[in-house]
Amino acid sequence: MAVDTTSTLSGLDALELAAKGGGRSRGARVWAATWPKLLALTIVVAAWQVVTWTGWRPEFVLPPPLPVAEELARAAGTPEFWLAVITTMRRAVVGFAVAAGIGFVLGIAVARSRVLRSAIGSLITALQTMPSIAWFPLAILLYQLSENAIMFVVVLGAAPSVANGVITGVDYVPPLLLQAGRNIGARGVALYRHVIAPASLPSIVAGLKQGWAFSWRSLMAGELLVIIPGAAGLGVQMQFARDFNDSAGLMAYMIVILVIGIVVDTVFGSADRAIRRRWGVTD
Repeated sequence: MAVDTTSTLSGLDALELAAKGGGRSRGARVWAATWPKLLALTIVVAAWQVVTWTGWRPEFVLPPPLPVAEELARAAGTPEFWLAVITTMRRAVVGFAVAAGIGFVLGIAVARSRVLRSAIGSLITALQTMPSIAWFPLAILLYQLSENAIMFVVVLGAAPSVANGVITGVDYVPPLLLQAGRNIGARGVALYRHVIAPASLPSIVAGLKQGWAFSWRSLMAGELLVIIPGAAGLGVQMQFARDFNDSAGLMAYMIVILVIGIVVDTVFGSADRAIRRRWGVTD
């Protein structure tokens, strides 16, 4: 029976195009990922403007979008603004890095030890559900109003989420995959490096993403409560704006915090898509 090589090649070409994103350019893919966010932003700003038009609250309490945008542009032209952003991001990155390291080591230990799982497995989940604000009285008692008090709460807020992500990832590695790794000589560290870590990577990334969310929330609470002279972050700037009844400035800094959160979420989303592409589970 004759084989239609033309149709076969066409089918292979179609599969190749699909693997490359349906033949779309990089700009088209970026636009496809960006326009829903822009649409959502437009809807939020429009709803905000409509609420201010209704007179629900006076403008000195709830300013419309334009004055807030003007205040944000003005603040962005000052060195204090960028110093606050740098201070907050430094705390966020350092705190999250420490929390991720602790959470990863703790998660691996608990996942592979029955004794540790029985002893502290449920404690990790309990720590994750505990509100970060509840840790601050103890943090201030231990470290006074210092940088260490903020870092203490940030680490406690993020590490349990990372640990749970690692534990879940290791628990769901298929036993057949582990057996296959042992059959080809993978033992100890090699088994973790070449078999367990790649297989549990999606859950680890999800735990890191959740850990970042907890650490970011803890950091913002910390900067609102712990004011350190000479190290004013975004939370302190919000506090100053509230003290001076500067509602436009307050909302401007809230927007900055929201934008940073969206950017970080985009980074984690890109990592997740890269993992799914590598696993061949993207549509």
